[in-house]
Amino acid sequence: MNTNLAIKSNYQNRQTALLRPLWLGLVLLLPCLLLTSGLAQAQSRKHKPATESTTTVPMPLPVISWDAKTFDFGQLKQGEKTTTTYSFTNTGDAPLVISNVQTTCGCTATEWSRRPLAPKETSKITVSFNSAGKMGRQNKIITVISNAEKTEEQLTLSGVVLPADTKTETAK
Repeated sequence: MNTNLAIKSNYQNRQTALLRPLWLGLVLLLPCLLLTSGLAQAQSRKHKPATESTTTVPMPLPVISWDAKTFDFGQLKQGEKTTTTYSFTNTGDAPLVISNVQTTCGCTATEWSRRPLAPKETSKITVSFNSAGKMGRQNKIITVISNAEKTEEQLTLSGVVLPADTKTETAK
């Protein structure tokens, strides 16, 4: 038993002797790293340009103001088409750029101006709906993506598509 105890003690002594330099290195290295990091941060703060302000000035942004964001086309016979326009004004303080107008399906097509719209200018997005292959209540979402304060806006186009042989009252 004493032999086992002596071997175990000898093993622990060698292990401690090997780990001691590692611990000593870490103990000395850690304060050096912290000191160097602190000095680098102090230097970067010291060399901050005098013209740089700590307060941020908000950038002027365009704002889209819609005349109406929804259109109900009423009732259409299957296969008929309807077109509407969504008018809007840039009520912000910077030029408005509409980068994309997305639809929920291929039955809806859009047209819009790609040129920047100056503040207080008015424009429109034309949306066409083809009811071919559609039946019943329709609700189409048109997503307008721009550089405005609210980057995505949704427009809706809705109505009912009836069988082709039905009489309808159309709001075109």
